[in-house]
Amino acid sequence: MRIALFVHCFFPIHFYGTETYTLELARHYRDAGYDITVVSAIFQGEQATGSALLFRYEYQGIPVVTINKNLIPHSRVKETYYQQEMRDVFARLLDELRPDVVHVTHLINHTAVLLDVLKQRNIATYVTFTDFFGFCLNNKLEGADGRLCHGPSASRSNCVACHLKAVAASPGAGWLRHAQGAGRAQAMAVALGALSRLSIPRQGPLHGLVDDIVQRPDILAGLFNGVYRTAVAPTRYLASAYQRNGIRVPLRIIHFGVDVDRRPKPQRTSQHVPVIGFIGQVAPHKGTDLLIAAFNRLPKGAARLRIYGQTDQDPRYMKQLDAMAQHGATEFAGTFPQENMADVLAEIDLLVIPSRWYENSPLVLLNALATHTPVLMADVAGMTEFLEPGVNGLAFERDSAEDLYQRLCDCVLKPEGLYAMAHTTHYERTSAMMANETLALYGNV
Repeated sequence: MRIALFVHCFFPIHFYGTETYTLELARHYRDAGYDITVVSAIFQGEQATGSALLFRYEYQGIPVVTINKNLIPHSRVKETYYQQEMRDVFARLLDELRPDVVHVTHLINHTAVLLDVLKQRNIATYVTFTDFFGFCLNNKLEGADGRLCHGPSASRSNCVACHLKAVAASPGAGWLRHAQGAGRAQAMAVALGALSRLSIPRQGPLHGLVDDIVQRPDILAGLFNGVYRTAVAPTRYLASAYQRNGIRVPLRIIHFGVDVDRRPKPQRTSQHVPVIGFIGQVAPHKGTDLLIAAFNRLPKGAARLRIYGQTDQDPRYMKQLDAMAQHGATEFAGTFPQENMADVLAEIDLLVIPSRWYENSPLVLLNALATHTPVLMADVAGMTEFLEPGVNGLAFERDSAEDLYQRLCDCVLKPEGLYAMAHTTHYERTSAMMANETLALYGNV
């Protein structure tokens, strides 16, 4: 059986959760004797290898085909979720690969036009939902006002407001710069929605902008429901969010698995200074600034903070963090190879995941639990499905540096309880378990 895995980006340049999940599926499928290809893409503006539309390479023995999106520019919102210009690319590529099964692990970059082409060829198609792309414009279910969201409103004005707020902060925003701030963004969204419904000639960028955003959830839901045979969700919350927003595809909960050295955590002496860790994207939606703000309030010498992640993705945000990190015990430690995960976590006594958005079973959480590292996480649905308070970690109020500080105090000022949790923290699922359960979905294709 020939299986093609479609993911928005891939190793070695991109190496976060969805890319790792895709790699693990590909590796296990290959080892089981299946013909595997990963189809990825280069983000617009990202440096490509050569000038060809498609280029090929191998990663850890897995054939990879990458689409250079720099050569397929887009100019409107619709092309971020349904890019007609990609149709011929997929037609040629699928004619070449001739897959029996396609499993999509993320549609960004490919867009839902891929599903149209797959439907025309009657190729058995499956999906793993790793975020909220299928119905949320920003993928994170975070509203323009910073509050958690449940999905598009009937008028879609909340989605338009999210877009306006994001554009307002970008260079060259023009008059849209006036949408900075949640209140202004929402007011402008309502006004644009009203204008788009007036019986005047429907032309110009404003009409196109509103129409593209308003139509997005319906276009995606129609294609998802008509093409995907089964969807995988790693958490109950993610599955329920898709169901609430009109996705009727049969859903299976298959928790992610991780492969990591599960040796016991080293014993801590009475002189040991607790190490607090952060591993992941250094970005506002990940809440890195919340962690630094809370850590700065701890008594001097009570703990050390190590932040692992790329420091060049958002220079403005990184400058803010550098200014905040005046506490001498804060270290920006950069990135590390995946094979070093167990060694890095062995030195961390408490992993903090302060995300502002609905995380969906981040692999760093599962790696921490598997290496007996207690976790302090924001109390957002998805992650908390893995939490046993006082057994493998604690939760704090989302977006509250004050509550995060209080929970840090609970952990590091009397660290005996923290060290005791290392003996009751575990996670046994491996990537082989995950891949075997996913492979079984394909049945007799």
